[in-house]
Amino acid sequence: MDTAQKNAIGEKIVTVLKSIYDPEIPVDIYELGLIYDVFVNENSDIKVLMTLTSPNCPVAETLPVEVEEKIKTLEEVNDAEVEITFDPPWTQDLMSEEAKLELGFL
Repeated sequence: MDTAQKNAIGEKIVTVLKSIYDPEIPVDIYELGLIYDVFVNENSDIKVLMTLTSPNCPVAETLPVEVEEKIKTLEEVNDAEVEITFDPPWTQDLMSEEAKLELGFL
């Protein structure tokens, strides 16, 4: 798999991530800055490094599963795994300009 193929899969994954919303905030998890990194290996296995708005987030159990399941629906994806990290902790600074505007922070 070459870089262009990995980038194409990465773009499809971003589209999927933009369809998943934090239930408490009307902004998708990508624009919220909850996604730290997406790794695509030679076998089309995907690893997503993400965080939550807080360690006590009410969707801590379900959101990572939803992310994995939705990524696995892409035919180019062999497998998907989500790793949750709180290093660095999420802050409003990680949100996109679009998200800040939507939530009235700008």
